[in-house]
Amino acid sequence: MPLAAGALRTPRAPRRALSAAVALFAVTAGCAPQPEESASGSPQETCAEGRLATETTGKLTVATDEPAYEPWFKDGDPAGGEGFESAVAYAVAEELGYGRDDVVWRTVPFNKAFAPGEKSFDFDINQVSISEERKKAVDFSSGYYDVRQAVVALKDSPAAKATGVDGLKGLKLGAQVGTTSLDYIDDLVRPDQEAAAFAKNDQAKSALRNGQVDAIVVDLPTAFYITSAEVTDARIVGQFENRGGAVEQFGLVLDKGSPLTPCVTDAVDALREDGTLAAIEKQWLSDAVDAPVLR
Repeated sequence: MPLAAGALRTPRAPRRALSAAVALFAVTAGCAPQPEESASGSPQETCAEGRLATETTGKLTVATDEPAYEPWFKDGDPAGGEGFESAVAYAVAEELGYGRDDVVWRTVPFNKAFAPGEKSFDFDINQVSISEERKKAVDFSSGYYDVRQAVVALKDSPAAKATGVDGLKGLKLGAQVGTTSLDYIDDLVRPDQEAAAFAKNDQAKSALRNGQVDAIVVDLPTAFYITSAEVTDARIVGQFENRGGAVEQFGLVLDKGSPLTPCVTDAVDALREDGTLAAIEKQWLSDAVDAPVLR
């Protein structure tokens, strides 16, 4: 059943057994046992609950952008535990052995989260789609949400009548810079006019209201929130099929080569397997139901 707003799950017994190192000493000179190698070639860290090698000892630093939009965060407050991504962050923290008071939130702009360079967070959660290009600069956990991209237009505009990708080609489209939403415009729609790229979704929504663009592209849950609460004279024109049959997923972002990556991935996988992610999704993203598919 859905989790209560802001509530954490009942603590469980640890999932992982801590591995014990066994040293064998011979009379003759021998070699000490070597650390187990991870897939990346670095020593595999033990995921000791609550005792990870985090930015701040005993704390888990989680980053997201500001403002923090609904339905991902409620009332712009990442630390509130309400909204899909806030609830996911606290569930992952608990799985790693960190209580609610052990989570520290930090503001990091969307594009900076997956740019090259050392990070000031343990993981970032901000609707960042996993891609091979981004993996060159950062690590990702396994996916915590399967996402579709959607088109939003004012109800009385010609854009609202589009029934397929071809119907979008003659329009002025816009999306937030650095997002897969913008990639879908450039790579899938390939409109006659260059797409408008906005630093924030708030700017994209203002451009839609003011008629500077005919339609904007955002992820489907955001599209439902925009049309129901922010730009109520707009509608969802439709959603795109996933390109190449691959499912687009949001992942938690970590520093490249972070020793936390396997631990955080294990936590996300456990939450998916035990139904926690599905319960959080049902609670916070229940409005993101079927929309027409643009082919």
